[in-house]
Amino acid sequence: MTEQSIQPASDHFDIADAERRIKAIFIGSVGNLVEWYDFYAYTAFALYFAPAFFPGSDPVVQQLNAAVVFAATFLMRPLGGWFFGYLADHFGRRISLTLSVVFMCFGSLIIALTPTYATIGFAAPVILALARVIEGLSLGGEYGASATYLSEVADPKHRGFYSSFQYVTLIGGQLTAIIVLLLLQKVFLTPDQLKAWGWRIPFAIGAALAIFAAVMRRGLHETEAFEEAKKKVQPTGSLTNLLRYPRELLLVVGLTAGGTAAFYTFTTYMQTFVKLSVGLTEDQTTFVIFGTLIFATILQPIYGAISDKIGRKPLLIFFGVAGTLATVPLLMTLKETKSPFMAFVLICCAWLFVAGYTSINAVVKAELFPTNVRALGVGLPYAITVSIFGGTAPAIALYFKTIGHEQWFYYYLAGVIFLSLIIYSTMRDTKHTSAMHRHE
Repeated sequence: MTEQSIQPASDHFDIADAERRIKAIFIGSVGNLVEWYDFYAYTAFALYFAPAFFPGSDPVVQQLNAAVVFAATFLMRPLGGWFFGYLADHFGRRISLTLSVVFMCFGSLIIALTPTYATIGFAAPVILALARVIEGLSLGGEYGASATYLSEVADPKHRGFYSSFQYVTLIGGQLTAIIVLLLLQKVFLTPDQLKAWGWRIPFAIGAALAIFAAVMRRGLHETEAFEEAKKKVQPTGSLTNLLRYPRELLLVVGLTAGGTAAFYTFTTYMQTFVKLSVGLTEDQTTFVIFGTLIFATILQPIYGAISDKIGRKPLLIFFGVAGTLATVPLLMTLKETKSPFMAFVLICCAWLFVAGYTSINAVVKAELFPTNVRALGVGLPYAITVSIFGGTAPAIALYFKTIGHEQWFYYYLAGVIFLSLIIYSTMRDTKHTSAMHRHE
């Protein structure tokens, strides 16, 4: 099946086809939002629950311990990328997407119910780490299956736009976590109640939402690309088949390194950075991060639509050049400011170039691989790279802070982005050399 063969034959079919695609993208995206809400609830509430699991009086050390657990969950993401990628390529995208959100439900429920360090001692942080490992396994599979599904159900002319909603909902998950935080902070609970037991509420909410998302995903239709590929080749999703594409695998690693380090810096780590380094209050921190994430969400479909017009490569190069040159001065200026408004403006400036990666990275990777290994090809090398460069970013930043050289992290981030820029500048534009129609 060529890409042209899925184009509508009439105006009536065009409308019906568009409605079908939008419905599928909506349901797939909602599940993605729930998964990332569950995952980011950990970060949003870390300031409250860290003392419950990690005893001590130094808040920086407590946050470092929480960040280490956060990073440890990424060690499971490659396994999740392999397992759920295999399921998606062998049995279909729908079963992989449904099962991954079920795993997330279990992880959130464990965190909601785990006793504190004062109650069960060292077992408390161990159980917390186990829950995060389960969530890491889930997200390791979610990315590849979700990126593949959204890219395959989108029509070729608007693939960048539609697939950008993976990061709309990914960031939306963090926004939802912050909304829950604000409601608990300002409406329902006192600070003491939040620190004592209120931090459990968002994880219980996440477990319930994950069940709802799993039910919705059970009703997803399978993609035409997967069904067509089954008619032509035997589904495998095996590592042996995947290794037939070494260039594409290395491209995913190179594409991801700088982008994922920047993404986790300006999402996950920013909440800690503006509180501990910039010195904003908890309320100011929450509102600044909330505002910048709204701005980032708006940018995703805009940049995705631009990529449908001018190609993927120009946006990636824009991110690489701007990220390499602007990261260090931007973070240095951010640390020195004491104004919440200036902090908001500076982080938004960072998002102007970070969105050049986040908005299109999923579709670029999906366009590299043929259908029968696409989910595994997107998910596994991505998960490995995120484990090395993304999940470790908050821990590395906090480590440099504890030894008195916080600025070293700024140069580290700029250097990793520069390494990806080399890949961006030498690769072909996947919009013009897409493998989406290939079934091998």
